[in-house]
Amino acid sequence: MSREFPVLGRRIVIWGVTGSGKTTLARNLSEALGLTRIELDAVFWKPGWEETPDEEFRNKLQSLVDCATEGWVLDGSYSRVSDIYLSRADTLLWIHLPWHVTFRRLFWRTVSRAWTREALYYEGGPQESWRLSFFDSKSILWWSIRHHRSATEERRQRFEALPAHVRRYELRSAREVEALIRSVEIRCDQKNAVNSSSLSPD
Repeated sequence: MSREFPVLGRRIVIWGVTGSGKTTLARNLSEALGLTRIELDAVFWKPGWEETPDEEFRNKLQSLVDCATEGWVLDGSYSRVSDIYLSRADTLLWIHLPWHVTFRRLFWRTVSRAWTREALYYEGGPQESWRLSFFDSKSILWWSIRHHRSATEERRQRFEALPAHVRRYELRSAREVEALIRSVEIRCDQKNAVNSSSLSPD
């Protein structure tokens, strides 16, 4: 990706495997740009890790997107609802980091969550546990080990097939992600400074 970051749009999608940092990036961008943040995992997962049925999932996401009239930053992929957000997105960021980086992050995050039993996504949300994290067939750690390569290949195909109206950028290192955040923050500070000076009396 070019070192010169373009100005991002106001309907931004962030893709990345679990542990890539997409939620953290979404939080930083939404705060800097003043946009609504939509976390697809929070929309999809009910308490106790119960999955939301497809029709309900689509309706909930459609409502969130419709309500965010000033723009949004959405993190997650979920191909079953991608038509809803990609039809409106103007920018897509793919955090494509090496597997050893994302798995290390994922491992320690999972251990922390299993230890603290914190509710995820929202108050009363699902919780990690030692059994679910390490000994269950649906363990996110085992999923990462088994499916990282195939998931990355599938995401590459989807990335290259994005609609023409969506600007796309691939971030291949933590340094590039950090540089993007700094670039956005600097531009926002400059814009705020210009706005403040224009309001100052002569």
